[in-house]
Amino acid sequence: MKSKRFVFRDIEWWVVTFLFLMIILFNILGSIWGHYSIFKFFESILMPIVLYIAFYLIHLKVIPNYLRDGKVQFLILFSLIIAIIAGFLGALLVAGNHSSIQDFVRFYFNTLALYLGYSITVVMIRSMLLPPKVQDYQFYNGIRLVMIFLFTSLFVIIAQPTAHIGVAIIYSLIIPALLLLVLYNYQLLYKNKQAGNIKAYRWNTWIIVSIISIITIIIAIADNVPEILFFGLGALGLLFFVIFPISNSIFRKFDSYVYKIDSLSSQVNQSTANLSFLRSQINPHFLFNALNTLYGAALMENAEKTSDGIQKLGDMMRFMLHENQMDKIPLTREIDYLRNYLDLQMLRFKNESNLEVEIKLSDEICEGSIAPMLLIPYVENAFKHGISTKSKSWIKINLRCLQGSVHLDVVNSIHPKKQTEDPRDESGIGLENVKSRLAHFYPQKHNLTIVANDTEHFVHLSVQLT
Repeated sequence: MKSKRFVFRDIEWWVVTFLFLMIILFNILGSIWGHYSIFKFFESILMPIVLYIAFYLIHLKVIPNYLRDGKVQFLILFSLIIAIIAGFLGALLVAGNHSSIQDFVRFYFNTLALYLGYSITVVMIRSMLLPPKVQDYQFYNGIRLVMIFLFTSLFVIIAQPTAHIGVAIIYSLIIPALLLLVLYNYQLLYKNKQAGNIKAYRWNTWIIVSIISIITIIIAIADNVPEILFFGLGALGLLFFVIFPISNSIFRKFDSYVYKIDSLSSQVNQSTANLSFLRSQINPHFLFNALNTLYGAALMENAEKTSDGIQKLGDMMRFMLHENQMDKIPLTREIDYLRNYLDLQMLRFKNESNLEVEIKLSDEICEGSIAPMLLIPYVENAFKHGISTKSKSWIKINLRCLQGSVHLDVVNSIHPKKQTEDPRDESGIGLENVKSRLAHFYPQKHNLTIVANDTEHFVHLSVQLT
């Protein structure tokens, strides 16, 4: 399934929210354990809250409004107002300690510079990695996630005067290690097990066990602390009895979710295809109704030839819309279409004194199936190029059905293009197209001969149907 673009504004908000919650929680615990003064306690709690509110207002309110409305003055004005108010409130909270004010000012402006740097980096990544420059979002999503982690890790580092060291350890070391282990489980253990590749699953399991065991043993020997071995055993137990089972449960839920999405997408695509098919039937439906109206009007006016021509035209259109889409049709239907075409042409050229048309169609019942529109193009070509109102013209058509085969001979006169007065309808199936279809459907089972001289064009087509 092709990757989709993540909603990074929401991801950024959740990451920053989690980070500030950790900072506030560790500051609360640090205040309790360290017996801080009441002013220091409120400073450690309220200052992160002020910064978080400022981030929320700029990142989720001001910038989205700018992206929607494009008002640069709105972006600059409100961002400056929020930044100044947040800086002023933060300075008030640490006003009792001169060194704390200096630390806060340095931390505050470093934070603003970091946020500005992240925003510029995001703009550059978008300009370089978004479609159409890159066809898929997978690489773009990965780069954006890495940038979020790197910039938030830098924030944790510069926030040391405000944030407890435990926040940096958990966010920059423990959480990435857990994510790498979960990723290892998904790519090398879970996928192989689901695919039935048990051998690869066992090898990758032993690899992770060996890596953790070797690291634990090396640390225990180097520091001469045998108790580290128990820590290693505990880590393996936590990994295989807590982290991997929980992550596997999440993976199964995710696979089920993706399966449901694919199933629903398939149903939607099928419904869309059905709707398109129904829509495609609407225009022919109204067109046939119009032809039926003209047919009825012609009958009421006793225009028998006109009504007969309209009826044959309707039959030909039904053939083109329905049977022409099939790989094979009964040979009788192909011949019926040919008869209707010839009747319409005779209705058109009935008063041409210079034209001689000789038609011989087999009276026998022609059995078997044939690919549609193999016979008519050569007859159509004869009427296109074989008739001139100034010179004597002739068209001779002979169609025979023998045992398991059909044979068509078409002879027509040839005239220079400048003598041809009738307009040339360039629609229809090209002769090269017919040759390709003959080669596809009847390899070694057809014979096509085309001979022409200065005055006459001859086509012989034989198709072995069985």
